[in-house]
Amino acid sequence: MNTREKSLYHQIHPLKLATDWSTGLIALYLLWQHDLLPALVVAFVPSVIVSLVLMQWVNLGAYKQSSFGAYISRYMTRLMETIRVAGYVGMAIGAWYHMAWLIPLGLLVVLLAWFRGVLFPVKP
Repeated sequence: MNTREKSLYHQIHPLKLATDWSTGLIALYLLWQHDLLPALVVAFVPSVIVSLVLMQWVNLGAYKQSSFGAYISRYMTRLMETIRVAGYVGMAIGAWYHMAWLIPLGLLVVLLAWFRGVLFPVKP
């Protein structure tokens, strides 16, 4: 498996998903409190460490062969990854400026990027 594939399939490993979602929520709380440096550390350091560990030492072949792996291979493009990040940035801005309505809106953008293939399937 090449680096590009590892970069793609590690995103659906349960440890990576749990890390990103949990640290993302904690970082939003810290941003709401205007604790910028701790928020940035919480948002990035655990995710980067988990990504490096998964891509270096975990066999991601089973994820590639799974139906979820086939789904993200088809629909999780760099553009969708960028849209996911943009959604989280919107959530972070909402937390920082106490604009609570931006947080669910950003979450909706993130979820739309994840579920693009379910909502708008492309015919083979």
